[in-house]
Amino acid sequence: MNGGMIPIGWVELALASGLLLVAAGLSVALSLRLGRPLLIGALRTYAQLLAMGFVLRWIFAVNAWWLVCATLMVMILFAVQIALSRVKNRPPGLFGDTFAAIFLSGVAVLFVVTAAIIHVDPWYKPQYVLPLAGMIFGNSMTAVAIALDRLFDDMRKRRDEVNALLALGASAWEVSLPSIRTAVTSGMIPIINSMNAVGLVSIPGMMTGQIIAGADPAAAAPYQIVVMLMLSAATAGGAIIAVRLAYPRAFGKNMEFTLPPASRAQNGPAR
Repeated sequence: MNGGMIPIGWVELALASGLLLVAAGLSVALSLRLGRPLLIGALRTYAQLLAMGFVLRWIFAVNAWWLVCATLMVMILFAVQIALSRVKNRPPGLFGDTFAAIFLSGVAVLFVVTAAIIHVDPWYKPQYVLPLAGMIFGNSMTAVAIALDRLFDDMRKRRDEVNALLALGASAWEVSLPSIRTAVTSGMIPIINSMNAVGLVSIPGMMTGQIIAGADPAAAAPYQIVVMLMLSAATAGGAIIAVRLAYPRAFGKNMEFTLPPASRAQNGPAR
């Protein structure tokens, strides 16, 4: 036992890896061609999580504010890159918009939760700050990616309507607003679904981890409530900031609609 938690060794990890064979077998049986992605995903899961465990152990031991801040910045940069990789047919110049959305929404929510709600002391205590930041940035990343992808996809589908409204003198904001609303709503759907299912269908990660570690489930529940509410705030803020900053990328200097049709659009570099 380790603080109430049953440790998992290499033998147990090997047995757990056997569960992947079920998914791989179904992939082969149905000709889904998912064997390679599953293998790569499993290898990355091993490498990334084991590396994270050793890195976090070192960060916890050093316990320095500058190291925590540097780690947060690295997490945000990875989140930006991953979010952009999920936006199909994106226009150039979205890196700064995506970074601002994840940084502003994530850091603001993280500060409120650690300083005003949990009262972390010192403010940079990595055992609290980094796990909470991971959840916040990860969910904000997903919301931003969905919102940006839906924004530009919806505007392409409305091409004729957008051009007609521009010709009648409408502003870029006015013609983009329906797509902005659709994009933000799409970005919020995953967290809304999670909030509706929590406690009925699923026992979320924070509460599960505390229960496994030996905490009283009744005491773990308030932590999970805080987590769900902070994630809703982070996803809403990230999606709104992202689409608000990004929608002008669909227009040129002379207010012309510049997004090419989806059939001709190509992913540009994340700039």
